[in-house]
Amino acid sequence: MLQKAQQLKEQFSEKVAAATVPAELEQLRIEFLGKKGPISSLMGELRNIPNEQKKEAGQIINDVKQFIEATINEKRIELMKAEEERLINSAEDYDVTFPVSEDTGSYHPITLVQREVEDIFAGMGFSIEDYDEIVDDYHCFEALNIPKHHPARDMQDTYYLSTNQLLKTHTSAAQNAILIKYTKELEADRPIRVIFPGRCFRNEKIDACHENTFFQMEGIMVDKDISISNLIYFMKTMLSEVFQRDITVRLRPGFFPFVEPGFELDIQCLICGGDGCPSCKDSGWLELCPCGMIHPNVLTAAGLDPEKYTGFAFGLGLTRLAMMRYGIKDIRVFNSCNLKALSQFENATFTDSEKEVK
Repeated sequence: MLQKAQQLKEQFSEKVAAATVPAELEQLRIEFLGKKGPISSLMGELRNIPNEQKKEAGQIINDVKQFIEATINEKRIELMKAEEERLINSAEDYDVTFPVSEDTGSYHPITLVQREVEDIFAGMGFSIEDYDEIVDDYHCFEALNIPKHHPARDMQDTYYLSTNQLLKTHTSAAQNAILIKYTKELEADRPIRVIFPGRCFRNEKIDACHENTFFQMEGIMVDKDISISNLIYFMKTMLSEVFQRDITVRLRPGFFPFVEPGFELDIQCLICGGDGCPSCKDSGWLELCPCGMIHPNVLTAAGLDPEKYTGFAFGLGLTRLAMMRYGIKDIRVFNSCNLKALSQFENATFTDSEKEVK
């Protein structure tokens, strides 16, 4: 038995030494330790050995088995290390101290425009507020002097939720809460100057210049003796800062229940230069900013005396402003998840006004 065991170890050692890949080691394991292998054969011969020799013979067989298992494991580790060394040696030389080249993300063009406009108004003394996207009927309509029969309340225009709430259709939904929050400014003889950007939702038919999800920035200023001249000054200052040049604007009458008088502030289309294109519906003008003097009923709903205080409000279309700023002809680009188009703004600056999205 001892001689057979020794011969088996030598035979195995020769074969395992010649193995060059892990698959060959697996074949050797099956060959020597499998049910039909020599170890099993030796175990079967134990029945023919006298009882007093079985213990010693069993120990010899077990030693050979353990030797085979240990040798296979050691050889497997050796082959793995050799493969790692081969891969390292065959790898292309590189400088480990050289910066790793990684693709970096970029801010969305609307985010870029929003932050720029926020900085401009902050420089003019305005505070910046945020507000919920899900609001109730009172703040979105009632507090803004929008009557029950107004078309904006229709389900064709507004996304109503099963919780008796709705997705805000305009940033004006925050106006009542903001006026109440900043009443202390008036009590301290300081004007209320606040902007509050946000995402809005309307049940719109989507085309090149309309989306059902878009961004606005509401702005209000309330104090004694605030007039339309103040509104025009702040809007022209903002537009001049954003576009870094004089912008042709027009102010035309517009009806909005929460302002009186109300206006539509349009800018000349920067994509076509006023000649007409799909983005401006061939009119040469793009609606940018509904605005006007805050309606006395809105001031009253916020607990302010309209006989003592006046103010203006505007709803700046950040999405449309971004279209003009970057020469984007189709509003659907913003929500398209088209990384090829949006990645163009990774290093965009606000002086690159002639850039056109491909």
